[in-house]
This record gives sequence, structure tokens and C-alpha cells, in this order.
Amino acid sequence: MVIEDAVRVLLLGPPGAGKGTQARFLEERYGACRLSTGDILRQAVSDQTPLGKKAKAYMDKGSLVPDDVMVELVAERLRARDCYGGFILDGFPRTVAQAEALDLMLGDMGSTIDCALNIRVPRQMILQRLAGRRTCSRCGTLYHVLFDPPRREGFCGRCGARLYQREDDREETVAHRLDVYETQAAPLIDYYRKKGLLQEIDGVGRVEEIQSRALRALGQMGR
Repeated sequence: MVIEDAVRVLLLGPPGAGKGTQARFLEERYGACRLSTGDILRQAVSDQTPLGKKAKAYMDKGSLVPDDVMVELVAERLRARDCYGGFILDGFPRTVAQAEALDLMLGDMGSTIDCALNIRVPRQMILQRLAGRRTCSRCGTLYHVLFDPPRREGFCGRCGARLYQREDDREETVAHRLDVYETQAAPLIDYYRKKGLLQEIDGVGRVEEIQSRALRALGQMGR
């Protein structure tokens, strides 16, 4: 089932660009279903669906879940009733092959993408945002050494446990993740630009400012 005025947006941008924050805002604003590949994978694995079991076999080996499996997982999720009112895709597609598969999938459903919203943030700022994060070893509360430091350096203000830096927040790891993203993102951004679906916004500033930019960009696409 396709609802004509439903919003269908995908979010692009590097790790740490704030896609999750904007996805939650757009979900509430439009009443759309917010989908992230991480959530879809975890749910499928937890539910032990046939696709979840197939994905888990790759994840257990430390391998990337292949495009065909990811596409099937996303297709399965998009057919769920709560997505009839539209969706916000965060983290998919990551490659042109996935984007082409998404187009075919939506075409079969009588639907299409309204807008590919690319959130731009300078590389150095991404490094600063992610490498400065610290996580509580007990309750998981997040802090930032510059933007949201704990009252007592190195210790959680909620439970008093020690803070630590996650492996994927280390500067060299973040730099590698950005290199991988930039390699994959350039052709994907070009793909949506050629289709006339790309809107780009500045991801630097207060959350409310970025939200306003996102709404203006979607307004230009008739949403």
C-alpha cells in the first residue's frame, strides 16, 4: 500500500554528521517511519528471521553483510504497515548498487524516493566530534571532552563509573571510516544529483538551525 502524500527521504552524510538526530526530527515532523540499517539488522538477528540468520552468519565472521542480503532486509522492512505513511532512511543505500536496487524495490511497490538529503560537515569537525566522545563503562552515558564534559574528569556524573573511549571513536579509526565513506559517497551523491533528487545542507551549527535547513531543502522538493 502506498499513501500518496507520504514522505520518502534518505539521509546521506559522513559518520558523526548528525543524521540520526535529523532522522528523529523528520520522523516526528512528518509521522514517517525512521529506519537505520543498524536497527534493521539487529531486529532481524534478534527475531531470528531467515534473513536475520543469513546476515548473522556474515557478521559473526566479521564480514560486511552483502548488498543482496541488505537489500532484502530493507525491502522486508519497507513493506511493514508502519512504513505506509512514509519513511526516513538513515544508513542505506551506501553504494550505487544499493541505490539502484532500492529504486527497483520501490518501483515494484509503486513508490519512489522524494529526496536524498546530504548533510555536509568538514572532515576536521567530524574528527573532533567523534574522537572527543567518551562513554561510561557502566551506564553507557555519553560525554564529550569539549562540548559536554563530565563534572569530574574521567568519571560519569550519573553513576560515578570510569569513562572510556570506544575503539571506533579513536582518531585513527575515525579517519579510516571517513576515508571509506568518502570513497563510497562521491559516486552515490553524483547518482542522486543526476536524478535531480539531491539536496545538500550545512551540518554545522545548532540542532535547530540544521533542522530548519533540512525543512527548507525538503520544501524545495515539494515536501
